[in-house]
Amino acid sequence: MLRALMYILPLALTIYAFIDCLNTPEDEARHLPKVVWVIIILLFWIVGPIVWFAAGKMRRAPAGGRTPSEWHRNHRHEWVAPDDNPEFLKSLREENKKDEALLKDWEADLRRREEELKRREQGKSGEDTGAEG
Repeated sequence: MLRALMYILPLALTIYAFIDCLNTPEDEARHLPKVVWVIIILLFWIVGPIVWFAAGKMRRAPAGGRTPSEWHRNHRHEWVAPDDNPEFLKSLREENKKDEALLKDWEADLRRREEELKRREQGKSGEDTGAEG
């Protein structure tokens, strides 16, 4: 079992380093071109993968990101709580003004309709009393 482990571990390390090297973007491979790193990993079984992990790969992603989704992720605006967001507060004030204007219009319409109803009722009651007399 120990003999098999002596071959399986370096093989697994080599395979993992090889796949990692292939999946690494060209701009993240340090010191040597990516093709040279692949050759080193495959030719030097134990030392190649260890050197790749130690010195061959940049551990931080580039500042702008590698993919468009990372570019958008890195350029997002920081979320702000609604009560601290001036744009949100401004939109609330504008909505409140619109709602107040609408409410005033409704109240004026309601007053007008009430007055109209009173006039009709007074007119009907005046007609009723005039017809009797």
